[in-house]
Amino acid sequence: MAKDLDELLDEVESKFCRPDPPRLGLVERPRGCGGGILSNDRNGAEAKENLRSAETFEREDDLDSLINEIFEEPTFDKKPFKLKSKSSGNTSVRASIQGLGKSCSPVYLGGSTAPCGIGTNTSQRACDHLRCIACDFWVVSYDDHMWDKSCDYLFFRNNMPEFHKLRTKLVKKKGTRAYACQCSWRTVEDLTDLQTDQQLRWVCGKH
Repeated sequence: MAKDLDELLDEVESKFCRPDPPRLGLVERPRGCGGGILSNDRNGAEAKENLRSAETFEREDDLDSLINEIFEEPTFDKKPFKLKSKSSGNTSVRASIQGLGKSCSPVYLGGSTAPCGIGTNTSQRACDHLRCIACDFWVVSYDDHMWDKSCDYLFFRNNMPEFHKLRTKLVKKKGTRAYACQCSWRTVEDLTDLQTDQQLRWVCGKH
């Protein structure tokens, strides 16, 4: 009787109290009978949760790396350099065009017999590109004409630069040239340096 009881206890212990072989990712169950199955299930659930979180982090890392690759695409860096090269080229072209314009030095006024063009010390020519810095008007000139003595400021103020209105005060005279802007007017017969007339605010507008 006692022998049969011992065999029965050994069988129960071998079935319920002997530890299972360790599994990958799971801790070994304790040797005691109580709570072995519950603790093993809890460890399995924790291992699965850790696996899910690891997969989530991997997906997020992949997304971050993909976004970084998109924004680091080399095509975005090429456009500004192309724009810079174009703008620098246009600037040099504009500078070369502006360099073609030459100013008179000194600036001359002259009668109808004086040739027009770029005035220099060696080539004394009457400037035909005069601009007034007081009224910001281009200076007009009429060969073989002089201004009538009745001309005044209001006349030029109201009639510049319409020739059909200005001609009412023009008088024909051979060899003279009539100059006028909106605020000043002169009749010139001989070649004259503009600097000698301090009241005029005329400058060469470049040729």
